Amino acid sequence: MTGREFYQLAHSMRWDHREPIVQQQFLAGNVPPFLRKFKPVHTSITDSTGRKIRAVFYVTPDYLSIGNAKNWARVPLTPGTAQAIADSLHCFLPTRKMVNDIYTQATVKLEPVPLYAFRDSAITFWHHHLIIEGQRAGKKGLIAGIKKDVVSSGKISGRNVVIYGWHQLNGKPIQPLYGGHINWYVDYSHGIRLVSRRIKVNGRLTDYREVLSHPVYRKLLCDEDSVRNYSLQTTIDNDRLQPLSCCFNQVKY
Repeated sequence: MTGREFYQLAHSMRWDHREPIVQQQFLAGNVPPFLRKFKPVHTSITDSTGRKIRAVFYVTPDYLSIGNAKNWARVPLTPGTAQAIADSLHCFLPTRKMVNDIYTQATVKLEPVPLYAFRDSAITFWHHHLIIEGQRAGKKGLIAGIKKDVVSSGKISGRNVVIYGWHQLNGKPIQPLYGGHINWYVDYSHGIRLVSRRIKVNGRLTDYREVLSHPVYRKLLCDEDSVRNYSLQTTIDNDRLQPLSCCFNQVKY
């Protein structure tokens, strides 16, 4: 199924009819090849002794999309579906700090394009994708500034979606960290960026949960006071889906 074919099929669907198709297609490997190659993002902090701690995390170069190399499309998702896909591929969703770091190091930065009519319709999703592609004009690399990120955050209650970002070319985000929408809300401006669970801290690979639970290292990934509820809980058959992570996460650590 190409990106265009998906939107032709889904143009009049409710979110809860549309998203199972996206999840099935994405986890079946119907993903544009460039999206499989994760990009490194570098970050560092200085601890109380003056020692610099360096880390690298690895992200998809663009937002979640389905289709092939010649015909693909970005697809906004609710946080539940996004978290299920991330869990299936041994990934997670970025924090506010990580979104800022991604924007700073992006090689393709585009001006946000707000739309105002039928914000939650698949037709508007498709229209916004085409606008971005017109802006991108074939430029390749880590892209940012085109979507608000659905993020991991201490503001997650289980009944909401937390969003942040959509940076302007001056580096300032349009969207502050916000958790006021119900968890089934999704519109054209939302994007899903996957981050590999394996974070390199001072040259050592470790799981992101260990980093976030560390009293010092957590500052490499998060600038919130609390990260207690930083992700949604989902029920995933990891034994069945685990091989997908091997074919999807092309990460050079």
